[in-house]
Amino acid sequence: MHGTVAHRPSGPAWEGTTRPHPDARRGRGAVSNAAGRFEPEAREYADDGWDNMDVPAPPLRTTVQVDATRTIIARNTSPDIGFDRSINPYRGCEHGCIYCFARPTHAYLGMSPGLDFESRLFAKPEAAALLDKALRAPKYQPRTMAMGTNTDPYQPIERQYQITRSVLEVLARFNHPVSIVTKSALVMRDIDILAPMAAKGLARVALSVTSLDAHLCRRMEPRASTPTRRLAALRALHEAGIPTAVMFAPTIPGLNDHEMESVLTAARDMGVAEAGYVMLRLPIEVKDLFREWLDAEVPERATRVMSLIRTMRGGKDYDPEWGTRMHGVGPIVEMIRDRFRIACTKLGLNKTARSFALDTTQFRVPHTAGTQLSLFAF
Repeated sequence: MHGTVAHRPSGPAWEGTTRPHPDARRGRGAVSNAAGRFEPEAREYADDGWDNMDVPAPPLRTTVQVDATRTIIARNTSPDIGFDRSINPYRGCEHGCIYCFARPTHAYLGMSPGLDFESRLFAKPEAAALLDKALRAPKYQPRTMAMGTNTDPYQPIERQYQITRSVLEVLARFNHPVSIVTKSALVMRDIDILAPMAAKGLARVALSVTSLDAHLCRRMEPRASTPTRRLAALRALHEAGIPTAVMFAPTIPGLNDHEMESVLTAARDMGVAEAGYVMLRLPIEVKDLFREWLDAEVPERATRVMSLIRTMRGGKDYDPEWGTRMHGVGPIVEMIRDRFRIACTKLGLNKTARSFALDTTQFRVPHTAGTQLSLFAF
């Protein structure tokens, strides 16, 4: 049982506070900043009687700390996920997508999956060096490296830290295949690395486009690239010869599912040949954060959206069962699946099932400077 401490917080991060002042969360996704599930106390924003509630709240600023991780490749054995290894250059994500299934991971850091997740970030500046070391291990066996599976590798702080770019440079040197999912047009910056890799069958990129409604996107994923910029990125990647896909993810019944055909058509017009979708899932704290967001941002749709979500999750907000957690069950799910299949057929998407297969046979460990072999030319 959590204890409750009512107070007006003094710091700009307002750590552990249930409902910060609206001025503080402007430009953010989550409505609240409740303490993580492992914390002994919960804090709530309240009037302390000193008549200072009308003082403009300081903005919630992004802070970045160094993550002193000793390993960089995360391994995965989940039977319903199509990759077994991934790299996450950052913890937390400034994009602030309210539905992000990675939010609960911030609770393991003693922070809130709410506003903390999108404002108190961790960078891994040693990622490239750690990756280089890991790939040189004698027993390492290459398979496609996934990026963007937890937090976005091209979130805004990547402009400064460039950790994702340094990781790609290592993968390119080793001829190691990589698959990227992002919501950011910043991925275009790295076309100079990705295009040569793609020419060897070593790279592919998917852009998640959840809506063409810029107003909805600004509220639902406030610091991600606009839909127009994401579509432009798809075109630029395609024109550079990089295999591209559009992900209509997450698909949220009653909120954005009616846009599926429009998003797929817009992406096809950018040259995209592959598409996918993932149904919304609301694990652990995400379900409460998402309900709060619905009530605050789209109250007229909140009841219907949650009703439809429960319909496809066996009457619950979320069902973590292997095999169904990624897509749900029931008539709503079947209808969306059929719509997606029909739309892809009409648009000529997903014609070649193996068109995105990447090549692991070219993997090689490059010689390091100073070794005996580096004295000879080959």
